Amino acid sequence: MMPNMDPRQMRNLMAKMGITSTELDARRVIIECDDKEIIVENPQITIIEAQGTKTFQVSGKINERARSAAVEITDDDIKIVMERSGKSENDARIALEESNGDIAAAILKLGQA
Repeated sequence: MMPNMDPRQMRNLMAKMGITSTELDARRVIIECDDKEIIVENPQITIIEAQGTKTFQVSGKINERARSAAVEITDDDIKIVMERSGKSENDARIALEESNGDIAAAILKLGQA
């Protein structure tokens, strides 16, 4: 905040500039990244809206955890890889696991074997 300005003056100045600020009540905020999740417990969330853009300011107790790299491989995925590569079910499953569920990559991998 600006020095020597009380909160009421600050709100009035922000209102004159078309900036609104509201509090949001939430129990938890989860930010999902490729390799981890950031969890903010008991967050204090302020939404600031200016010129049609909303900005969220989040503070609270932060925890991080690694994201699970498990990929769901369906029977249909295995069947497609088996048909296209001519390999066994076990080979198709292993290729899909190694390619993180990417069917095309698994077929190419088995074609090179």
